Amino acid sequence: MAYASVIAGSAVIRGNVRGDTSLEILGRVEGDVGVTGDLSIGPDAVVVGTVSGARVLVGGSVEGDVTGTEAVIVADTGRVIGDLVAPRIGMSEGAHVRGAVRTEGAPSVRSVPRAISEPRSAAPVERPRPVVAAPPPPLAVAVPAGTVSKPAAAAPAGAKKAPPPPVIPAPRPGVRARKKLARR
Repeated sequence: MAYASVIAGSAVIRGNVRGDTSLEILGRVEGDVGVTGDLSIGPDAVVVGTVSGARVLVGGSVEGDVTGTEAVIVADTGRVIGDLVAPRIGMSEGAHVRGAVRTEGAPSVRSVPRAISEPRSAAPVERPRPVVAAPPPPLAVAVPAGTVSKPAAAAPAGAKKAPPPPVIPAPRPGVRARKKLARR
């Protein structure tokens, strides 16, 4: 996306930044940043202050709260020390966030009263039935030659399943563990 304004990577701004367009920050801003359009914070950018915009993409470092009227996205190179607030919030694997994450501003289905969300009529409303797919066929398991496999017995309806055996067998009760010596 082409941004209307860009703060260059070598720029250092001490003070608040406000605007009615989109903004891309590649340098350092020490103050609050608020735009009505989209806001992008580059991977090497640093913002010390609160940040707000329509869609906020954090690729650099922000020390302050981040608010988006539409969405906040923290990229894998992003680091936020502060709260994230937006109707939609996304974080890439590797993103660092220290603070509260709140999805606010989007109407949720739970917040709408049932009487308003469903129209009343004299005739009952026929709702579509969910489509249920057939279960997948059982997987074929290769059994080494000379072994006999027994079919699994069906458990009674109220019985609990036993946990699977441990990957590493536990020592018998009363036996002390031995230290493994490295072979040299």
